[in-house]
Amino acid sequence: MDATLTDGVVRAGSDARERFYDARGYGRPVGGDLALAPVEAAHLLYRGDLDSVDGMGFRAFLASAAVPETAVLVYKDLRDRGFYLSPARERWVADRDTTGPVDFVVYPRGKGPWDDDVAYRVAVVGEREPVSAADLGEVVVAVVDEESEITYLETDRPTVSGSSGVALPDGVAGDLLADRVFCWGPPASLYERGFYGQRLDEQGGDVLQLSLVEAAYLARRGALAVEGGPGAVVERGREVEGDRFDRRLRAYTALRGRGVVPKTGFKFGADFRTYAGVESVADLGHSEWLVRVLAAGHAFAPRDLALDVRLAHGVRKEMVFALVEGADDADEDQHGGADGDRTGDTDGGVEWLSVGRLTP
Repeated sequence: MDATLTDGVVRAGSDARERFYDARGYGRPVGGDLALAPVEAAHLLYRGDLDSVDGMGFRAFLASAAVPETAVLVYKDLRDRGFYLSPARERWVADRDTTGPVDFVVYPRGKGPWDDDVAYRVAVVGEREPVSAADLGEVVVAVVDEESEITYLETDRPTVSGSSGVALPDGVAGDLLADRVFCWGPPASLYERGFYGQRLDEQGGDVLQLSLVEAAYLARRGALAVEGGPGAVVERGREVEGDRFDRRLRAYTALRGRGVVPKTGFKFGADFRTYAGVESVADLGHSEWLVRVLAAGHAFAPRDLALDVRLAHGVRKEMVFALVEGADDADEDQHGGADGDRTGDTDGGVEWLSVGRLTP
């Protein structure tokens, strides 16, 4: 069977509809004929189901640049896994499935384009192509590496929710040092139930070491008193971290406001590890998330995404990114109040993105 390519659409004859669409979910019916997207035609050429498109076989058609080779590779892989799928282009799928960076709409096994169910919405990228964080969430990224291996990364916009929280004290004395704060005589619950800081003496004692982000948060809530006030802690944070400190403080504040305890994620190469249900440090469970804080306009290198996801999976955690709009003092102050650290406020310009490995 031969076909023709016109204006980016491959046209096949009347026999094609029964052979390819009705039986195997390729293309879309147009009158009595069948319209195929170039990637669908390429796959049929590869299989030998189509003889040619405008006289071209598979090799010539692929070289013609009518369709990116990465899309052909992902399409073939998903077909080989037993899925029917459609290119996410106008008239092939519903309008809702053509928005964003989506290349394919994949149907559950046993279903096809004549059904209304969708298993995955897939975006195809090469390993050297940047991926905008704003485009991710409820989409599967199929990364094709230089050896044509395909890694599927599932992305979502998770809900941040936890049950951690403790009543905060008023004005506990602290000393601002080079890049941390020593807190003198705090109530035991600040560490034992709130999981703020780290004791200087593991046996107890009355000295609590606070990171700058913890200290800035507590100072803004009125729970910590240092010379120069909360602004002095924030300025010190900016001196040692630059703009990154404001983003981390915004994410820290949002997590605490949602009842989640953030602690340093340095050992895991992340900004924070998080605990959703801290009742007592003496009975602390495993942290659930690794959180990396990024600017909202960040573009990922697929290699970095793969590294983060692999690391999180290796330590049995979920990889989550906090995407932060510009942070400033006024925005942070909206989370004020010294009666507790669960505010129930909005996330204040922070959006959450989770990424994990997927085996379709």
